[in-house]
Amino acid sequence: MLNKPVLAESLIVFIIVLFVHAVVWDRYSWCAVALAIQAFYVQFKWDRLLQLGGAVFQFRTAANSGLLPASMVIPLLGIAMKERCKSAGIVYFERFGIVVASTGMLVALFLSVIAVGITKPVPSNTCVLTGVAGSIIIYTMKHSLTVSEVIEVLEVLLIFVYLSMILLYLLPRCFTPGEALLVLGGISFVLNQLIKRSLNVIEGRGDPIDFFLLVAVVGVVLLGLFFTVLFIFMDSGTWISSMFFHMMTAVLGLGVIMPWLYRLIQRNPLFWLLQFLFQTQTRVYLLVYWTFLAASACGIVFYQNAKRSSESKKHQASTITRKYFHFIVVATYVPGLIYDRQLLYVAAVLCLAVFIFLEYIRYFRIKPFGQTLRHLLSLFLDERDSGPLILTHIYLLLGMSLPVWLFPRSCAPKGTLSGAGALVPYSGVLAVGVGDTIASIFGSTMGEIKWPGTKKTFEGTMTAIFAQIIAVALILIFDSSVNLNSSYAWILASVSLVSLLEAYTTQIDNLLLPLYLQIMFMA
Repeated sequence: MLNKPVLAESLIVFIIVLFVHAVVWDRYSWCAVALAIQAFYVQFKWDRLLQLGGAVFQFRTAANSGLLPASMVIPLLGIAMKERCKSAGIVYFERFGIVVASTGMLVALFLSVIAVGITKPVPSNTCVLTGVAGSIIIYTMKHSLTVSEVIEVLEVLLIFVYLSMILLYLLPRCFTPGEALLVLGGISFVLNQLIKRSLNVIEGRGDPIDFFLLVAVVGVVLLGLFFTVLFIFMDSGTWISSMFFHMMTAVLGLGVIMPWLYRLIQRNPLFWLLQFLFQTQTRVYLLVYWTFLAASACGIVFYQNAKRSSESKKHQASTITRKYFHFIVVATYVPGLIYDRQLLYVAAVLCLAVFIFLEYIRYFRIKPFGQTLRHLLSLFLDERDSGPLILTHIYLLLGMSLPVWLFPRSCAPKGTLSGAGALVPYSGVLAVGVGDTIASIFGSTMGEIKWPGTKKTFEGTMTAIFAQIIAVALILIFDSSVNLNSSYAWILASVSLVSLLEAYTTQIDNLLLPLYLQIMFMA
């Protein structure tokens, strides 16, 4: 039987789905509702498999499967994007939104079929629901997608299947099924887009910063896969292995990734990047300011480790201490969103590549910094870092960056969307930087009334909602491009629902909450 937090989480997700489709109801809405209902029932099976240890792979403990909230993210994003681009008259990206929604539904359905297939005895009622949902989705896809779009959806599904088998085997206990759906589904879609664009390069078409994101994500993932396979046969902690690691990183970077990026943007990537970063005086000021904040974050890490005495080696940083990094990230992103979003876009991509590369060094114990990174970062581990990788800081960066990266710039000719959509790039700042941080601090220090079945408090949730409303008011004051057009009730409802989801979800909130807030703002 599902416990109360899971039921409450599912109810909140259902309300968000109905809210979105109350605004954009069309044929895809039937698919989304059918997918949500079957994902809710299949979640029973996944949770039971995780409790009994019957899942094929080892998933993250101390959390439920998260299948329902994760299953709805990509389809809802695609539907919201389709409607925004349809309103702007951009047919290409309207079709792209349909492909995104269809891909998300099919990948989620595939994960549901796996759970049903490995459950013994076979759950007949859930099989019927999954079959009905699958029939509705496939029937709608048949009458909505062109042949080339169907092939694209199937390509992403194929990549997802192979990536899941490889990464879930190599990285046990790093994800829940829902988190695996979001992360691996996103990587699969990015890889397919990169392959598609690489095979159809048209000079002068496409924004270089989009290509930069695609190549960076695929490059660091392929780099990790290469070294993971390599170090099965070698001891990664030796100096010879470490030298080989650095040498091969340079070879793959300069011999594969750079030429790949050159083919896409039709110019030298390093020269383009330097010219882009130092193009205006504002960008120079922002880069200097961000360098100072990065140094401050490093200072916090060193200071907290210095406080750890030899008698308290098991000491872990408190929740409030970890939220210092949330404040630093907010201080990083807000000026970038106000003054130069393109620079923020590229800087976030560079930071993601650096974070993942440093995690490789820590994970493989690459000399001379691998063991030092292990010692420094062990202080900030929590129950969500139960696998071999430390991912919480990467999830924080993704949660802040995804609304910037996924913002449909081509469907916003004036650089911003109308109504609540103007707040889409701020979704990460509001949900994670402000809401989650304030909820954690006030809930842990002053909270007394707990939400049923959770450690989260009523006071923490209410202060989070209030803080986000204040943050929206400040955004209106300092960012002249934001015009909400009296959509204040929708913003309040969006912030409240996402804050309630934060109180009940056991998934990585840094990743999930910004995406749901972005969906609500785009609807």
